Amino acid sequence: MLCALQLYGTPRTVTLSEAIELAKVQSVDAAVAINELRAAYWEYHTFKADMLPEVNFSASLPSYNQNYTTYQQADGSYTYVRNNYLGMNGEISINQNIPFTGGSISLNTSLDYLRQLDSDKGGRFMTIPFAITWNQPIFGVNSMKWEKKIEPVKYREAQAKFLSQMEEVTMLAINYYFNLLLAQENVEIATQNLNNAQKLYEVAKAKRQMGQISENDLLQMELNVLDSKAEFTDNESQHKSAMFKLRAFLGLDEETIIEAVIPENVVCGVLEYEDVLQKALDNNYFSKNIMRRRLEAEYNVAATKGNLRSITLFAQVGYTGTDQLLEQAYSNLKNNQVVQVGLKIPILDWGKRRGKVKMAQSNYEVVESRIKQETMNFNQNIFILVEQFNNQKAQMENAEAANRIAQKRYDTNVETFLIGRISTLDLNDSQSKKDYAKQNYINELFYYWYYYYQIRSLTLWDYENEKEIYLDLDDFM
Repeated sequence: MLCALQLYGTPRTVTLSEAIELAKVQSVDAAVAINELRAAYWEYHTFKADMLPEVNFSASLPSYNQNYTTYQQADGSYTYVRNNYLGMNGEISINQNIPFTGGSISLNTSLDYLRQLDSDKGGRFMTIPFAITWNQPIFGVNSMKWEKKIEPVKYREAQAKFLSQMEEVTMLAINYYFNLLLAQENVEIATQNLNNAQKLYEVAKAKRQMGQISENDLLQMELNVLDSKAEFTDNESQHKSAMFKLRAFLGLDEETIIEAVIPENVVCGVLEYEDVLQKALDNNYFSKNIMRRRLEAEYNVAATKGNLRSITLFAQVGYTGTDQLLEQAYSNLKNNQVVQVGLKIPILDWGKRRGKVKMAQSNYEVVESRIKQETMNFNQNIFILVEQFNNQKAQMENAEAANRIAQKRYDTNVETFLIGRISTLDLNDSQSKKDYAKQNYINELFYYWYYYYQIRSLTLWDYENEKEIYLDLDDFM
């Protein structure tokens, strides 16, 4: 009796490399990584825009007021005065941040119009044709200077993290792929075992009638058939589950029947720890993360020190004019100048600001300690991973040889059993070892590819083609 896995749909042979490419394009995990990169891109784009001139237009068209306001008379008493006027104003400004000093400068021009509705005097215009305004904090922290240090590092970290996340998507694809591959092989093993068990049981019944085997051996062969049927059913269920998971991860249609293929090519030879570590430190987002966290801790210290005192300089230089006629309002201009220095120095705060400085310095030391420990762990993990990968090639080759030998031994024992020279116990033992050798070979092959892509995710280096992993990030924006 021949047993086969019954699946209904469209068969599609998918290699490991094809599964990886599908995962990078269609998986939910890849979409999450892309959206995180886009968010980082626009955050960096916003930062760069803050460093460029900004042109603004603001206006009130119109502003109508009919109400009472307080008015102080000559004797010091207050009364209410009725307002009834129409006003309009507009302003165009060009603003530019100054990263070197942390201040800002702007060029302004404005026009105001006011008309009292209960008067016959008409309206008046007030113009500021030209004014330059400068706002400069003194002694405080220069936030823009620190942003110029932090934001580019932060964006490079996001880019490197995206590339690593795409490699992690690859590792997930490998995991799902080999789960399906192992389930697929288990179904083939179970099918072969069941067919052999049924064939041998028929032979055993004939031998029992001729008195060549005992009743116990016949019952054992019958039990083997029942066990093989149960194993086939269980492996068939696991195969369907593994296919569903891979199909969902790759974003394939539910009617697609994926047929996995055992990968045969070995991508690279022995790796050197120092070379892998250097590539990881150069390319991995971990190094950018360390730099960004250190800069942010330093900025926090500088900011708390800058808050010990605050002095701000505000200056505006320009011209202004007013008249009932618009063209006359731009004539006979007069100076329009404002200079203001504001300062805030705490006299008594019970050590609050000094305490914040100490806290920031302590946090900086904590960050440095954590970075040191994380660096040691990172280097250690790289070392262990390189050792595992280098050893895995030999493990894979040994498992492949053991699989061939175990299969050949089992085939020989089946033939030997048919002529009555071995017992059912020996036959069952060879079958178990044959099944284990096949499964072990798939597992060792999985670990080889998993370790390889894990190293790729850390180094962002393609060892097969000997080049840095690069994606055109503009394609994802």
